[in-house]
Amino acid sequence: MAAVLAACQDSPRYRPSTIFGQADTATDTIQVYDLEQIQQAGTLIGITLSGPDTYYEYRGQGFGPQYLLAEEFARQIGVKLQMEIAPDTAALLQKISCGEADFIALEMNDGRWVTREDTPQLTAAIEEWWDEGRKQRILKAAATPTRSVRRKMRPLMRDRVHGIISPYDDLFIQAASAAKLDWRLLAALAYQESGFDPQAQSWAGAIGLMQIMPATASTMGIARHRLTDPAVNIQAGSAYLQRLHDTFSDIQDPSERTRFALAAYNGGMLHIRDAMALTRKHGGNEQSWTQVAAYVLRLQEPAYYRDPVVKNGYMRGSETEAYVRQIIDRWDDYRTSARAHTPGSTPTPARRSVKDGSFQSRVKGMEHFSDSI
Repeated sequence: MAAVLAACQDSPRYRPSTIFGQADTATDTIQVYDLEQIQQAGTLIGITLSGPDTYYEYRGQGFGPQYLLAEEFARQIGVKLQMEIAPDTAALLQKISCGEADFIALEMNDGRWVTREDTPQLTAAIEEWWDEGRKQRILKAAATPTRSVRRKMRPLMRDRVHGIISPYDDLFIQAASAAKLDWRLLAALAYQESGFDPQAQSWAGAIGLMQIMPATASTMGIARHRLTDPAVNIQAGSAYLQRLHDTFSDIQDPSERTRFALAAYNGGMLHIRDAMALTRKHGGNEQSWTQVAAYVLRLQEPAYYRDPVVKNGYMRGSETEAYVRQIIDRWDDYRTSARAHTPGSTPTPARRSVKDGSFQSRVKGMEHFSDSI
């Protein structure tokens, strides 16, 4: 299963023997970093090429066939997986030879993962674990994932006549006040994420009204089981969106900054920074979401997600571009239909001309958008 390579002598995984923390220059020896040391450290480092058929990150979680295979192997040997990416196969081979990874999680020309010749224990463990049936099962599951949200869709607006968007308007108002956001923006985001279903769960593991990832919740001190509580979930989502607003403080225009924050909420801040770097490289305005969005879309193409300025590889750019566009459109609708107000007040519809016959046609059909978002 595993092809082997000779190790680079400058490997960070190789070090002189030491006595009381000082190198013994008289008896320098090389310490091998094999399966035993990997298990002691608790982390297996794989390296691969980025792409939809290998490995990519979505909302902070790893996906892709090679990632899923490597993750299962890591569980088998009792460690966590850390996946790194390289721009091309030459870089893959150099990095593993120099000890920057434990194995290449990619089927090379002979159909095998690659290890170094000085890690016989790791190579043997991979050989013993590897099974063609397991491989095919994982690759089939990774090739045809259910990219949907399990949810029960609610109406786009609960009561348009009285300006009531959802049963959770008071919670949106309270959370938005704390985060200094428009509550109708939070409502528009929640409808995109969950259709106002507090029990919604996505294929990627996101939970609740605002589709919070458990890993994101943990950074806020929120336990996973609390994410189906609407108040907790909305507070977490609004705090996270505000955090992203702050992250993009270099975007001068507030309305543009909102679009960048929404894009990061869906696709990840680092991927958006990659798209900004591409925009800048190609002479565009990285402060303009319209221009950056064009490169968000191009991060689905190898020529772009393997560009040297891109540090985080492939992203599902078409989803993120549509996500921002649909939320902004829905937010515009909500601002037309429900006024901004403070906690404790009664939502009332915003004023609009009764002659505006295009209003209903503009929102018709928005109640049920694709579950692939």
